[in-house]
Amino acid sequence: MSKQVVSSNVANGPANTAERSVLDVTIVLLPGGYASTAIAPTEVFHSAGTLWHVIQGEPVQPRFRVKVATIDGGPVDSRYGLELNPKRSIHDIEHTDIIIVSSSDLDTLEKIARNNTLVSWLREWHSRGAYIAGICTGVALLAEIGLLDGKQATTHWGAVDRLRRRYPKVLWRPDLFVTEDRRVLCSGGVYASVDLSLYLVEKFCGHETALQCAKSLVVSMPRSRQSGYSVMPLSRPHADDKIRQAEEYLQQQYNRDASIKTLAELVGMSTRNFIRRFKAATGHLPGAYSQMLRIAAAKEMLENGAPSIQAVCTQIGYEDVAYFRNLFKRYTGMTPGEYRSHFAEMSLDRGELASGGPESSFAQEMRRAS
Repeated sequence: MSKQVVSSNVANGPANTAERSVLDVTIVLLPGGYASTAIAPTEVFHSAGTLWHVIQGEPVQPRFRVKVATIDGGPVDSRYGLELNPKRSIHDIEHTDIIIVSSSDLDTLEKIARNNTLVSWLREWHSRGAYIAGICTGVALLAEIGLLDGKQATTHWGAVDRLRRRYPKVLWRPDLFVTEDRRVLCSGGVYASVDLSLYLVEKFCGHETALQCAKSLVVSMPRSRQSGYSVMPLSRPHADDKIRQAEEYLQQQYNRDASIKTLAELVGMSTRNFIRRFKAATGHLPGAYSQMLRIAAAKEMLENGAPSIQAVCTQIGYEDVAYFRNLFKRYTGMTPGEYRSHFAEMSLDRGELASGGPESSFAQEMRRAS
């Protein structure tokens, strides 16, 4: 991440780095989404330079001014019926350095994109130098209006296949929590809005301010990858019964090596024809498909608190634990140990993990202060 000091006006170029000016952030609240994708960024930016100082009894140094707006200034309903009413229209915004677009359901986003009001507003501010960020499915709006063409972007792992088909010019990176490409930013799932917000705090205010903000809100610093959170897509829908038969065999025998010849003979095909049809039906070569099955099984074992990485490696049919570690990281973005620490069931005992893991640095600081 960049460690540059905040500028006084992003849209007009960098200012004297000695100036600790306040940046303007606009959160665009869309209907039919998750309220947290607007509320969480609002609270992160409001907290930067303030909450930590309040806790420490020091003078506050706000780093951002945050305004929340809807397209027409009226209230919107969230996905679950919670009404949000910021009482401000995007046309009331006289200046902004950063624009955050909240999430919405994809059908609503497509309708919004056909309404030129928000589209032209976003394009105008981007042309004036503002940073534009989409959260979760809100990324689709940026893709719909062409801001992501030829750029790297991420979104929720569950939505990426639909968006990839609709927006093939975008360089989709669903393995990442946050992407930034030429003043356009994207985040993954709903709570990746916190990662994106802290990323921007660190980008414009520096690491220390971002770290203080994270500690005061009791959240982690920005995560880099979301692939460990996704359900591994083993096969897209298809109607090839022969290949389904081979898939079922691989799923039942996932911890054993199965040669292409064995699989081809099982379904009555030549090896060449089997490979071609398997790739066409599933989107994967048989070897990669088998690896993904094993990694999916390993993830489940680690989530259930497997006692050792070596035991998991052996149970899924690998002998070389170093090879397994590398393969696991390639598919999930984490080592097996990191994945287990993130996703295994935990219990708390006197502030420490029952597994014997250490307290976080924030917990240590708070305990020492008490």
